[in-house]
Amino acid sequence: MKTNSSSSLLTVPTGPLKISELPPNDVGTSGESIHLSLVIPTYKERDNIKNVVSILSQLLDESIPGNYELIVVDDDSPDRTWEIAQSLTTEYPQLRVMRRQQERGLSSAVIRGWQAATGSVLGVIDGDLQHPPEVLTQLLRSVDQGADLAVASRHVDGGGVSSWSIVRRVLSRGAQLLGLVILPGVLGRVSDPMSGYFMVRRSAIANATLNPVGYKILLEVIGRGKVGEVAEVGYVFCERKEGESKVTWKQYIDYMHHLVRLRLSTGRVGRLSRKVNFPVGRFVRFGLVGFSGVFVDMAVLYLLSDPTTLAWPLTRSKIIAGEIAILNNFFWNDAWTFADVSARQQGSQQRLKRFVKFNAICLAGLVLNVLILNLVFNFLIPNRYIANFIAIAVATIWNFWINLKLSWRVTDVK
Repeated sequence: MKTNSSSSLLTVPTGPLKISELPPNDVGTSGESIHLSLVIPTYKERDNIKNVVSILSQLLDESIPGNYELIVVDDDSPDRTWEIAQSLTTEYPQLRVMRRQQERGLSSAVIRGWQAATGSVLGVIDGDLQHPPEVLTQLLRSVDQGADLAVASRHVDGGGVSSWSIVRRVLSRGAQLLGLVILPGVLGRVSDPMSGYFMVRRSAIANATLNPVGYKILLEVIGRGKVGEVAEVGYVFCERKEGESKVTWKQYIDYMHHLVRLRLSTGRVGRLSRKVNFPVGRFVRFGLVGFSGVFVDMAVLYLLSDPTTLAWPLTRSKIIAGEIAILNNFFWNDAWTFADVSARQQGSQQRLKRFVKFNAICLAGLVLNVLILNLVFNFLIPNRYIANFIAIAVATIWNFWINLKLSWRVTDVK
């Protein structure tokens, strides 16, 4: 049966990615409290979704009949996965469907699904059958026995991967080791931190503002939630039978980005930031980007002004070097420092608007930079490179604060 009506679709939550302590309306689809809300994030899964819903429904009908809900959260798939899922709701009354048209990303899809969920236990499973559904009952049993978080792991007894290449195995293990170095307090609690198959008590993550990067939401749950006991259940990761794999190098880059951001926000830097009400973590990232700009600036300044190269006048050389460094810094800040804002202000027009603001602010900073450079070089330290370094340091503080307030304003996000 196919339906063209959108009235039965769940309303997409907006605002911060925060889970309420009490579920919406505090009741489920049957008018009673729901025990498990299982979110299935999808994108281009029309070949899998019917089979997934059928298998999960049969499994959960046997273990907790009527005491669960399945929530398909689809990112407006061009193959209309959401429409296929919606057509199944009459056959599967525990199924609910959400179609997201303004946001993208697996992690945020999971959280939006949880925000609309009514269960006391929240879970996530892939929509491509790479996560064996039969493990669900073991995960739920672990939570019912007292665990705050139950994770399906490929790296404990009973776990493994079916036919991964050597390269993918090395990357997976390397990502785990890197995480243990950067964030041991989080990664040390689970054997498979990149797992996307788990259940967590609502109370363990209630009122925590989650801010995941890319696909790996488990890091965010452990790092920002109040997770006590953790249980792990082994499972064998299966290769997909229908559709195409979505594993890319970007996932690993996002994973590293996520590790660094969690390290900055949950460690000493994060505590200092909250204490002084200043975005220390963001400033550190801005500073690191600025540090890369120092090398760009210095290299161009050398090529243009050094007596052994072009020997152009210092001021003219500095203006050109500074503008090239500004270009470098904008792209890195847009992709990393302010990535959370940029992700909600997508499109070439929005990016151009940010660049124009950033460039104007940094040009003002460049004027400040040139003035300080000449002041220090002519009256204090007659070394062009030391003087330039001091000028850059002062301008960096200016650039960060004004850009924070104007170029990447959260209040601009709609």
